[in-house]
Order: sequence, then C-alpha cells, then structure tokens
Amino acid sequence: MTSGDDAVVAGCDPVVAGGCDAGGTGFDAVAAGGYNAVAAGCDAVVAGAGPAGSVAALCLARAGHRVLLLDPRPGDSRPGDRPAGPAAAAAADCERPPRDLPRDGRRGAAPYRIGETLPPAARPLLRDLGLLDGLGADGHLPCTGTEAAWGSGELYGRGNVLDPHGPGWHLDRVRFDASLRGAAVEAGARLVCGVAVRRTGRPGAWRLVVRERGEGQERGEERVVPCPWVVDATGRRAVIARHSAVRLRQDRLVAAYAVLPGPAPADQDLRTLVEAAPDGWWYTARVPAGRLVAHLTDRDLADPGLRTATGFLERAARTRHVGTRLDGYAAGPRPEPRWAPAHGQRLAPPAGPGWVAAGDAALACDPLSSQGILTALHTGVRAAQAVDRCLRGGGRGDEDALAGYSAFVDGVAARYFTHHARAYADERRWPSAPFWARRRPVGLPGILGGAFTQGIDAGR
Repeated sequence: MTSGDDAVVAGCDPVVAGGCDAGGTGFDAVAAGGYNAVAAGCDAVVAGAGPAGSVAALCLARAGHRVLLLDPRPGDSRPGDRPAGPAAAAAADCERPPRDLPRDGRRGAAPYRIGETLPPAARPLLRDLGLLDGLGADGHLPCTGTEAAWGSGELYGRGNVLDPHGPGWHLDRVRFDASLRGAAVEAGARLVCGVAVRRTGRPGAWRLVVRERGEGQERGEERVVPCPWVVDATGRRAVIARHSAVRLRQDRLVAAYAVLPGPAPADQDLRTLVEAAPDGWWYTARVPAGRLVAHLTDRDLADPGLRTATGFLERAARTRHVGTRLDGYAAGPRPEPRWAPAHGQRLAPPAGPGWVAAGDAALACDPLSSQGILTALHTGVRAAQAVDRCLRGGGRGDEDALAGYSAFVDGVAARYFTHHARAYADERRWPSAPFWARRRPVGLPGILGGAFTQGIDAGR
C-alpha cells in the first residue's frame, strides 16, 4: 500500500518448490469424526487451512507424503464448491480479536474476511504452483496501483502499469482460501474440520490434541492424532509453536473495517487508497463484495465512535480522500464495523524439532506492507520443503533443513522491518501524537533487536 510495497519477499526464489509441481490426484475430504481413518500413518498434520497452511499441505501431498489438513472454519464452502460470493457462509476467523473490542464476525454470521491484497509479485509463485490460471476464474478484481496521502495531505500515485508481473489483485478471500484448500485436497491432503488445541509427546512422535468442529458446533469432541511433524499455520496465536518458541509482538495495531455492499455503478476505481491521520491511517479498496473501508490504530487509542456503523462512517467521511470514495454508497446499508488484529509479530525461532510455523504464526506483517498473503504463501512453500527434507532424511540433516527455513524467515523479517520503519518515518505531520510517536525511528539496530519490547509472550 505504500512506497515500501516492493515485495519484502522479493529476492526469494520464485518458488523452488521441490515436489510442488502442478497436478495431483484424488479428492478426499474427511468430515468431522473422520480422524480414526486417517490418524494412523500420517506423516504431517497442518494446523490451519488459510493460505499458508493450504499451500504447505499442497506441497507436502504433491511430494508424496500423507497429510492431514485441519480446517477451523466448517461453515466455509468446501473445496470444489462454488461459493455464492464473498458473504458465503463462514465461521468467525480463528484469530482472537482484542478482548475489549467486538469480534470479527458473530457466531454463525457470514463476515467478509479481511486481508484482501495480493501484490503482483505473487504471480511467479502461483504460476509455479499451478494455481495462477484458476485465480482468473474466481471473480477477483485487479488492483491497478496505489494512491496515498502519506507524509503530505496531497495524493501521490503508484501504478502497476510498469510492474513486470502486471497488476495485483483485490481478492474475495473466502473464495481464494477455498480454492487453495481444494488444490491441497486434490493433491491428496485429507481435510478435517477441527482445531488444534495442544501438542504432547516428543519430536518424531507428537500427539496432537484436536477438537472437532462441525456445522453449528462451538465445541466438539477432542481426539488425539499421532504425527511425526506439525506445521503450525494457526495465525498470530501460533497455538502449537508457541509452546516451543517466543512470540514477539511489534505493536498493538488493530483494524476496524466495514464492507459497503455494491459496488456503486460509478465506482470504477481499482486502486488502493491509503490516507494517514493523527491517530493512525485509513485505507479503502474496491473488492468483489463492494467497497472495503478500514481504519488502523492502536487498540488503546481506538475511538469508541468506531464501534457503531454511524460513528465509523462519519469518521471515514471526515477524511480528505477516503471519504470521496464512499459517495456512491451513502444510500445503501450501513454495516456494523468489525475488528481484527493487525499487529506485527514474529516467532523466535520459527521452527524446531518436529515442527515448523508458517504464515502469520511465523511472521505477521503490518497491513501497510500489503505483504501478508504473499508472505504466507512463501512461508507455506518453504515450510513444506523443510518438512519434506526432514521426512526423506529419516532424521539425518534435520538441523540443516530447519536452520535453512529459519534463515529464510529471518531474511524476510529483516526486509519487512526495514520497509516498515522507512514507511512510518515518511509521515512527520503529527510527531507528538501517540500513534506516530510510538513508531518514531530508532535506527536499524533497534528495529531488528528492540522493536519487540511490548507484549513479549512466552507461550501464554
């Protein structure tokens, strides 16, 4: 979304996905209660069926391994289904919102899944995975560039016309995530509706406690699934990996957002618009469901008025630029704003004996970077490579495989932190405002070593 958008994972190999060539056989989705049929002989369990988890399962299955993919969202469309739209039935995201803010979707509701930007740099990765062609048939919108009022009240633009990869996308995330799960299942991964609760045992002989989930089911029966390897793709919570690592939190950023149904006939602008404000920043984008509007601020700085539809839209309308994108939607429904965690976070280390973390569990990026999904895809592929190498080595070379994956994640994190610091340093209009004062540059050593002084969580 900013001038730092040159992919923080740019410089990674396009995919180098050993065993992840396009193709696959079979379709085997396991309904709730189907654990007994698949637990025996499972090589790896992938906990979490978002982009990182689904791609990790896809690559491991294509490499010939027996993979169990845990999907915590039983209300989502099953692989092979065609969702009715971005409001297709979906359970609330497994990320926990701040306790003092509304949930990201009520139980049984059909929320829009935020995190919709996929930059052009994703094209080589998706092509190597055999997923690029299918993306064009799923109703996603092109993202033709970014406009920003950042560091100045005036807009400046950056288009994708000259990007060698072409335009990016504004995704229908429900449909995108379902397509990735479908690809994993078609490659041979077995899909189970369930949530990883905890891990017991020892490396090479883990016993994963899984809670079943089904339609209308808040808490199901717990079962134990034995597995040599676990890929933790459970988001910022890092449900499994946090017991063997430390979660380091960058800040307290949260997103309040709403999708205005549409689109309005006159709204043909496919660029992302970003606008800084004294207490944070706003962005808006056309998405398949209509127009997304989001406000990013720290949890303790959130204006109580943002909790209501009227208050949220009144705040958005007072912005200089974002408000102009909402004119054609004024007469439509006023959806209640939802909240989602948006803080930067990393896991140290991101891998260990018998486990690897991928996606937000390994490294979560500030949405300003527009790199969250791309980083999830890359870490999903690389996590699968590391596990594949360990499984094939029979315990020999595990340390090198895990060290290589950790070095990869560390490299992505270093580039992200550098871009993040530079982007926030570009905004100097409100130096004494708490939101911006907290992000005042402290120099590269501080960025890499001391930026995570708040919210250090050693497995709680």
